[in-house]
Amino acid sequence: MTTPTKTKKTFYYHQLTDDVVQTKNQNFSLPENYQIIKTGPKCKTIRYLATGFAYLFTYLIKHVRVIGRDKIKNYKNQAYFVYANHTQPVNDAFMPLTLFGSQDYYALANQANWSLPFIGKYLLPYGGLPVGKNLKQSIKLIQAIQTLVKHNKHIVIYPEAHVWPYYTQIRPFDQTSMNFPVSLKAPVFVMTTTYQKSKFFKRPRMIVYLDGPFLADSQLTKKDQQKKLHDQILKTMQTRAKLSNYSYYEYKQK
Repeated sequence: MTTPTKTKKTFYYHQLTDDVVQTKNQNFSLPENYQIIKTGPKCKTIRYLATGFAYLFTYLIKHVRVIGRDKIKNYKNQAYFVYANHTQPVNDAFMPLTLFGSQDYYALANQANWSLPFIGKYLLPYGGLPVGKNLKQSIKLIQAIQTLVKHNKHIVIYPEAHVWPYYTQIRPFDQTSMNFPVSLKAPVFVMTTTYQKSKFFKRPRMIVYLDGPFLADSQLTKKDQQKKLHDQILKTMQTRAKLSNYSYYEYKQK
């Protein structure tokens, strides 16, 4: 893999599950009465505006190329989950709006993200699904996802949990992250962001691959379904990640 000749920004980590990008309010928590699913004219308007920004940011500023859009075409009116590697703090929040529908896209996110100045205030309240910090919040999340699936929405999950900017490999994630598609019998797609050396820009070119659908094997126990689906998704991500040929940032283990 080729790398820039000048000194690169370096992130240091102890384990591959570390959070290398800390927010100012890392321990931010939403109130217990927080309403996860929001509807109404204001919600629709903000989603449309966010989608317009997403197209400009993703394709004009970031020059992202997406391969495999045809794989989700026939699932427009059906609920599904998307598992993706998490390597872009902003683009990962906005790009899915251009792929999975301005009114249909939702994403799981840590509550700390709600403290971010722009995304946390104007986007996450209308499409973010906050990961619960206690039993009550976790139950609310489960109920919200069940409702969204009934209404044929599309839910993006970043199973690596923490963003590692421009990271070109796939970090480990637990098979329990497959619980929702297995329990709700919904198809799964995989979205993998890769990085290619650009001829015209300092930053690498981003090529995003969509793969799937993958379905849980109903002949197996729930635990075995999760494991099989996890292994399929992980292998698909790892295969696509090998297409990256440019390391923009450096990651070193302490």
